[in-house]
Amino acid sequence: MDANEGQQRTVLITGSDGRIGQILIDAWRESGRYKWVGLARKEGPYADIVADITDLDAVEASMQGVDAVVHLAATAPVESPWPIVRDSNLIGTYNVYEAARRAGVEHVVFASSNHAVGTFEMQHAPDLYDLDDDRVIDHTVVIQPDSLYGVSKAYGEAMGRYYVDHHGLKVACLRIGSMTGDDTPYAPGNLWKPEHDDDPAILKQRRRYRATWLSNRDGVHLIECALETPKRWFLCYG
Repeated sequence: MDANEGQQRTVLITGSDGRIGQILIDAWRESGRYKWVGLARKEGPYADIVADITDLDAVEASMQGVDAVVHLAATAPVESPWPIVRDSNLIGTYNVYEAARRAGVEHVVFASSNHAVGTFEMQHAPDLYDLDDDRVIDHTVVIQPDSLYGVSKAYGEAMGRYYVDHHGLKVACLRIGSMTGDDTPYAPGNLWKPEHDDDPAILKQRRRYRATWLSNRDGVHLIECALETPKRWFLCYG
């Protein structure tokens, strides 16, 4: 854990060794804006605590002395099978909210996903990716998950609202777009090989990455805004 003198808030980051966790920690190392505690399943440079979010007692113990939680830990592949989605994204997410309640940590930032409404995208792609497309898919649309992963993210949002209304937590749900390790809308690199230039499916994926890309700077700023907002509940895209 890197602590910067003068900082007043300590944030637990679950899934701290994942792509977004590493981006966030690297940014805070440079800016000194927050102290943090990284929680991951394996030892490594981004893990201060090694624990599995399916272990409620371990998650609760990790929250001692922190002021807020950024919950990033999840199984990420959209095609993940139900047992993995259930354990990591449902049980694990419940454990984070419940552990926060038990530990008296009032503020949770939940990393949701546009896959919670991904069927809209499936219905309207690829035209939806054009800058001049006038469709608006915002926080008010009906939930339409495109996968069990999307279902799990909608569940996390609903669970957050429950803990706001019935347990007094402050929760921000962020439908985070495509953040990449190399901070470019042209990742992953294999999509841009010349031999794919005439492949309609690859061309569609290229358009999607450009449309959903979220720069590392903006992604970090989004999470920081979620940590600083006075609102007790909100849901937004990034």
